[in-house]
Amino acid sequence: MASDQTDPVATGTVEPTEGSHGHDEHYWYHGDKAALTRRLKRIEGQVRGIQRMVEGDEYCIDILTQISASTKGLQAVALNLLEGHLAHCVAEAQTSGDPTAAAAKVKEASDAVARLLRT
Repeated sequence: MASDQTDPVATGTVEPTEGSHGHDEHYWYHGDKAALTRRLKRIEGQVRGIQRMVEGDEYCIDILTQISASTKGLQAVALNLLEGHLAHCVAEAQTSGDPTAAAAKVKEASDAVARLLRT
């Protein structure tokens, strides 16, 4: 086993794990969490309504209309988060003076946009 001198966990040189992304306390959206949560709860209610429509044998076009509305709601949340990521996380990385960190944040944003476009 490695000694504490060479153990990356013990020395604090371990890279941030997936999900932490180097933030010590809160992500940028922490102050807007209540609004994001309200929007997501509204979308959750819409999805439950769609489920009830299917269970109740509602007209297919009406169900598709509700699916479209729910999808648009999720897209709006996603765009809000992406905009914030660019304005805060990417901008912070750009001004940090670490070109590797900056490139990584831009790549994260590009990958997120690609995933959004595939949906």
